Parts: sequence; C-alpha cells; structure tokens
Amino acid sequence: MSSSDSIPADAFTLKSPYGRRALGLSVAAAVGGFLFGFDSSVINGAVDSIDQNFELGSVLTGFVVAVALLGCAVGAILAGNLSDRWGRLRVMMLGGALFLVSSIGAGLTFSVPDLILWRVLGGLGIGIASVVAPAYIAEIAPKQVRGALASLQQLAITLGIFAALLSDAVLAWGAGGASEPLWFGLEAWRWMFLVGVIPAAVYGILAFTLPESPRYLIAKGRDDEARKIYAQLVPPVDLEKHINELSTAILEDRKNAGVSLRGPALGLQPIVWAGIILSVFQQFVGINVIFYYSTSLWQSVGFPESASLGISVVTSVTNVLVTLVAIFLVDRVGRKPILLTGSIIMTISLATMAVCFLFAEGAGQDVSLPAPWGPIALVAANLFVIGFGASWGPLVWVLLGEIFPSRIRAKALGVAAGAQWIANFLITVSFPAMSAWSLPLTYGMYAAFAALSFVYVAWKIPETKGMDIEQTETLFVQKPRGTART
Repeated sequence: MSSSDSIPADAFTLKSPYGRRALGLSVAAAVGGFLFGFDSSVINGAVDSIDQNFELGSVLTGFVVAVALLGCAVGAILAGNLSDRWGRLRVMMLGGALFLVSSIGAGLTFSVPDLILWRVLGGLGIGIASVVAPAYIAEIAPKQVRGALASLQQLAITLGIFAALLSDAVLAWGAGGASEPLWFGLEAWRWMFLVGVIPAAVYGILAFTLPESPRYLIAKGRDDEARKIYAQLVPPVDLEKHINELSTAILEDRKNAGVSLRGPALGLQPIVWAGIILSVFQQFVGINVIFYYSTSLWQSVGFPESASLGISVVTSVTNVLVTLVAIFLVDRVGRKPILLTGSIIMTISLATMAVCFLFAEGAGQDVSLPAPWGPIALVAANLFVIGFGASWGPLVWVLLGEIFPSRIRAKALGVAAGAQWIANFLITVSFPAMSAWSLPLTYGMYAAFAALSFVYVAWKIPETKGMDIEQTETLFVQKPRGTART
C-alpha cells in the first residue's frame, strides 16, 4: 500500500486546508489571466474612436487591434525558457511591468506608430503571463483538483474581459461618448487604456507574495525551500513521496537536457501537434471577434453606441458565469465530453449568425438587420459565448497545462501558446476587411472551424481526467493496431 492510500479521500479537495492553500496560490497566479482578458477586450470600446482620431481605415484598424497579439506570441515563446532560467515569479513580475508601461503609453499615444509600439509591449507582457500562470498552477496543484484550479486561468480571463468592457462602458457613458473628453482633457478612449495600470500593479504586487514553484526550486538544488512550500500543499504523510517523485522527474529531465520537440509527425512530436491544433481551433472559431469588435458590430447592425456597449458587458457577464460552470464540471465530467458539447453549440450558433447576416440591409456603415434577424443574431452570439465559455475557453488551458511531460513542458507550452496568439492575430486582423466584404461568409467560416474542432477532438484527443501529469503523454503515442493503451 502506498502512503497516499492512507490519506482521507477529501484530503485534496478544495475544502481541505491543502486544497484551500493551492486555491489561494492559483487565484493569485491567475491574475495574469485577468491581464490577458483585460488587454484582449479593452480596445473594444476604443477601436472606433481610434479609427476616427487617426483616420486608419479598416485594414490598418484591424492591424492596430491585432498587433498586440504578435507581441503575445513572442512573449509566449520566450516565457518557458525565461521561467526555467529566472524562476516563475520573476517572469510574472516582468509581465506585469510590461503591461503597466503599455497601458500608460497607449493611453497617452499621439500617433499610430507609437500606439503600435505600446500595443506590442503590452502583448509581450500578456504572452508571458499566458504561459507562466498555467504552468505555475499545474506545478502546485494536486492532480485531484488540477482541472478546476487550471480552469481559474480562463475564469480570470473572462473576469478581465468583463472588467475591460464594463470600464469601457462606464467611461464612455460618463463622457457622453468614447471620443468625448473626460478628465484632464483626455478623451474617454484614452482612459480605457489607462485603467489597465490598476490590474498590472496588482499583479506585480501579488507576484511578490507568492512562493516560488517547488519544481523550480528543486531543479536549482533548493530542496529545503521546496519542502517548506510543499508542506503547505500536501498532507505530511505524502510530503516525501511528492518530493521524491519530483526529484526523480527532474533528474530524468537532466538526462534529456538536449531533448527537442522534434518528432515523426511533420517534424514534431504528436503531443506537441495536439497542443498546437487545440490552440488554433480555440481561436479559429472567432471568439475574440466578439470581444474585440462586438461594440462596433452591434452598432453596425442598428444598435446605438451606448446600447452596444451594454450588450458587450452582458455578453462578458455570460462568459464569466458559464466559465464557473466549466470549473464545476471539468473534474467531474471530464475534458473530452465538455469539448465535444461545446463544439456542437458553437457550430449551431455561428451558423445561425451566418444565416442572419444574409438578410442584412444596406452596406458599409449603414448596414442593419431587419426584424426578426437582429434579435436572433444577438441571441445566437450569446449562445456562442455560452458554448465557448463552458468548454473550449477554459478546457484548452487545462489541457495545455497537463498534457505535456515535464521534460518538454516549458518549450511545448510556449509553442502551443505562441500558435494560439498567432491564430488569434490572423482572425483579429482579418475581421474588419472580411466583415466589410461578407459577414455571412465570415461567420460561416467560423462555423466550419467549430465543426472541424468536434471531429478533431472525437478522433484524436483522449480523456486526461485524474491522470498523473507525467502519464498523459502515453495517451498521445500511436499504438500498433490491436494493442491496448495502458
């Protein structure tokens, strides 16, 4: 009988002292996700004013909105190596500092080139946070509640989206419009960026209060420090077992120090491709079109600016609530059934939006949706957010945090997150031009990707619920026909 067999069944639940401590650390780390969500959506209320102020046009507008995502991709790729070299906490602090500087710079911008610079710097910070936070949570979370704790990253993202859209709406309503002056002669859209200083400062301060990842400490030979941290996260009877297992895994990593992500599947290991494809599908369904451009979208089909901002806030609240549902279900139902259900809901809702826009009247800025298609499109958009927020939103982050074995986790997570940001960039930068050309085709394309995501998960993605984080790789290894998976 192993030492863990004598531990009470509820020792690792979120109600236990150990679960509560892991929860507290995970919540603090997930504030990086809040920055991610805030940065993703804060431009929603400002995009039209920026377009008017700098006379950008649809193509340049899309680039200004999306350019931060290129910074995110670079930050995500760099984060793994930086966190292994400097530690998780120092890299968190770096991400918060970059976002703080970006918020101030974007709020005080005076030209398109410098706005692009600030957006890229902010993207670097967010890309770093998007990798370090789920990696840190996966390394301190007991496997029995790892899915729920890893889902906190997506919950924080949705809360960041909500905070950004709510602050956009309040500032615009207070000024009488996003382009109107508010305080100190600065227009409301500038204050939308400046508000980002607050969560950036909170994230930086929290990073000073967190303990370092035990895995990083053991890798650096600081076993006593790691033991003190683990003593707060696991029962005493199980402490040495965890330390020994982690030490063994780290020694194995060192034997494979030169290991790369290369493999037989188009140059990469199958498990790396799984992470990349999941990340790309998460973005190619078009979710960030809703959170980057929803205010402009609803204005374009007949809603006034104030109502459009309100609709965006309601959508973000819906996103938060369904993410809570996902957190409740992920360790009970499993990853795969939830992903499949989400793909079905997204396919139906996006296809409905494509049909609705077939009946749009007018062109350019004068397009509108006649009854009943406007309300149907609005319901379908929120149904899409429900389907995404309860499935692909949080669960892709859960899977990225747990499917990669420790020897390649930092590199693979960085590559997968980088792919996610690049996919996000492609969707975001293309939407203004594509929507001006054909909204039915645009949403039809997103619906097709949602349908393909169902096929891919059903065909290629195994269930990882309750598995040890070092065992999940075996599920992605192709077995000879007739050989059962272990």
